[in-house]
Amino acid sequence: MIIDNLNNINLYRGLSDDIFLGLKFLNQVNSNIELGIYNINNRTKAIVETYDTLLNKEQEFESHKYVVDIQCPVIGIERVFWSPITNMKIKKSYDELCDKTIFVNSDKNFSYVDIGNRVFAIMFENDGHSPQHCVATPQIIKKITVKVSLK
Repeated sequence: MIIDNLNNINLYRGLSDDIFLGLKFLNQVNSNIELGIYNINNRTKAIVETYDTLLNKEQEFESHKYVVDIQCPVIGIERVFWSPITNMKIKKSYDELCDKTIFVNSDKNFSYVDIGNRVFAIMFENDGHSPQHCVATPQIIKKITVKVSLK
């Protein structure tokens, strides 16, 4: 997982053209962006959604085989739990249609990051992540998730 501020996106120029395009998209939008799906190129899209963060959300983790997630709220702050999938048990087998496996972290050994206010997180295949948690109290957030296809 990479965690950084959008002010530093040039550090990631060499990581992947598509990831860099996604970061540029996040850096250029503002909180007035309409909800929906925005195609950035044929392998990269941004999903803008709004929801309530949750106080006691069950800590299920997900990971993707063929998509890199870049997540960044444009309104509010969200806590995202993280753990490598190598230490977790599969709760729901890989779903090819959604490109998602659901895991349970039975040893409760995980870290977290608070994203928003221009702080983003990039999650790769081995990054089990559990978003939608509140930091202190539940709040409505508007979040952009950039999906970068690896296929």
